[in-house]
Amino acid sequence: MKRSIQKISTLSFILAGLLLTGSACKKDGNPNNLPSVSADQYAGKIDGYSSSDEVFPENLVAYWSFDDTKSEQKSGTAPTQTANDAFVAGGVRGKAISLTAGYLYYANQFSAFKTDSLKSFTISTWVKILNNGSKRTMLLQLARPGLFTGNINFHLNTQSFPASNTSTLRIQPTFATVGGGTQDNLNSSLSPTIGADKWTHILLTYNGTTGVFDIWADAVKVGAFPNRGVGNNLFKSNEPSEFIIGSNYNGIPGKSVSADVSIAPMTGQIDEIRIYNKALPDAFIRALFNLGKANK
Repeated sequence: MKRSIQKISTLSFILAGLLLTGSACKKDGNPNNLPSVSADQYAGKIDGYSSSDEVFPENLVAYWSFDDTKSEQKSGTAPTQTANDAFVAGGVRGKAISLTAGYLYYANQFSAFKTDSLKSFTISTWVKILNNGSKRTMLLQLARPGLFTGNINFHLNTQSFPASNTSTLRIQPTFATVGGGTQDNLNSSLSPTIGADKWTHILLTYNGTTGVFDIWADAVKVGAFPNRGVGNNLFKSNEPSEFIIGSNYNGIPGKSVSADVSIAPMTGQIDEIRIYNKALPDAFIRALFNLGKANK
């Protein structure tokens, strides 16, 4: 009997050892103890977002939705003067604003655009536009009262090609510098396709630390001259400033500052103007494009 008890004890010890060894050799599929992920959390989302409103909301300092309002949404600022503008259905999200040689003019110093507030920026917008073979289009301008050239001049070189050319749009934005000059960029080789019935996403980013000034079109980086330098070449948002969509001062009756007529009030549609006080990383620029395509 004693010998049988000893055999049973020895067998139990060996079995326990095998169980422990098996447990130790078993592969752990979650070595870092990461939380579980539910597919339901990502259902219906694009690049992890449900809406463009979720992309860097803390850095969004100005926004125009054009959903039956011409006011800038963050401040509630209404335009001082408008011409030849109308709300139209079929925007990127909801409605859009249509201009027929028109503009929206805001005679305001926006707090978000003061010198100390705007060092870096992203400007995102969607347009339906055609070339015209004769005049440049000022998509939007952070204007300086009494001056032809503003702090930011979002030029479209629609004078470069006839309206029949929808394969090439030259985009040439400029900005004012600390040293009193201007810097620009140009998509000299790459271009989005455009059209009277096609929404095209055009976006600018500027990094106030590195001096890099990029142009994006339909989620592709197209600018050929992004490195604009530092020191006196850095951007400066001079005060006071005003804001114009679709024109510069010379296209607004009573506001002309020179005889220069190279820029005509805009003909086309524009929607979802978003201005951030940050140069958005590449992945988030692509997210804004993908969300817009899905009307989100």
